[in-house]
Amino acid sequence: MKILLTGAAGFIGSHTAQRLLARGHEVVGLDNLNEYYDVTLKQARLARLTVQAQFRFVKLDLADEAAMAALFAREKFQRVVHLAAQAGVRYSLQDPHAYVRSNVTGTLNVLEGCRHHGVEHLVYASTSSVYGANTNMPFSEHNGADHPLSLYAASKRANELMAHTYSSLFKLPTTGLRFFTVYGPWGRPDMALFLFTRNILEGKPIDVFNHGHHRRDFTYIDDIAEGVVRALERIAQPDPNWNSNAPDPASSAAPFRLYNIGNNQPVQLMRYIEIIEECLGRKAQKNLLPLQPGDVPETCADIDDLVSDVGYRPATPVEVGVRKFVDWFCDYYGYKR
Repeated sequence: MKILLTGAAGFIGSHTAQRLLARGHEVVGLDNLNEYYDVTLKQARLARLTVQAQFRFVKLDLADEAAMAALFAREKFQRVVHLAAQAGVRYSLQDPHAYVRSNVTGTLNVLEGCRHHGVEHLVYASTSSVYGANTNMPFSEHNGADHPLSLYAASKRANELMAHTYSSLFKLPTTGLRFFTVYGPWGRPDMALFLFTRNILEGKPIDVFNHGHHRRDFTYIDDIAEGVVRALERIAQPDPNWNSNAPDPASSAAPFRLYNIGNNQPVQLMRYIEIIEECLGRKAQKNLLPLQPGDVPETCADIDDLVSDVGYRPATPVEVGVRKFVDWFCDYYGYKR
């Protein structure tokens, strides 16, 4: 199939593109290569894709309405994987407008392209952050997610609601995937694993928020990418059992679905740091700090629907995933352990 993949130079996007290409699809990868973090890392991810004949890169900003409309009209995509977004919980407190431009306006332009050009299925990235103030563990797609604690989370929840509208009005099949703390090789430099590894290697202290009491459902990048591809292959259908008197947030009378993708094995942040220390053979200097605004203390994914509907269960142990990241990091940046 001919597939549009937005955020192709990103962490999750580049890994997902590799899996789609391995399945024989033609992939048009879109990214605006913004400077939120190191552009050379994004270019290095892209370089691994552009050597493949079935991949083409288009540099484009999702928020450019005219350019996006022209892209959809020209290319006639069969399916769309929408992973591009302004990421980061803490940065959303500094530059909220970036999140509306990329995540709200950009997603609207994707939805419009799908609507007007007969796209068979749109799969898009959401986040565990939408659960916000909810503390009912494990987080289930069947529970409400309407108390976000950051504008990042609010913008991603808005994406889910926008997708439902298009599924309902225009019968566009949409599947939203709520990712849980993704980590692994080629990861983002603003994420904890990247920051911790670099600072430990350089003998600098690491900032440990919430005094290390966080618990996170760390999910390895290969498990996430495989989940995206599997979800794309299963076109969302209306739920025949959906009841408007007791509406289920995870499905609809329209072709709309939401799924968690998590490891279903929360890990204490201090244990995560211990694993990094073990892989590096060095101890971290810890700067213990309070819970940050917008952060949630714990995440855990209920993945029963992912297993029953999509037939997929993430399974990479955090000890394996962290070692693979550390090996990549030291190799890519030339650190000696």
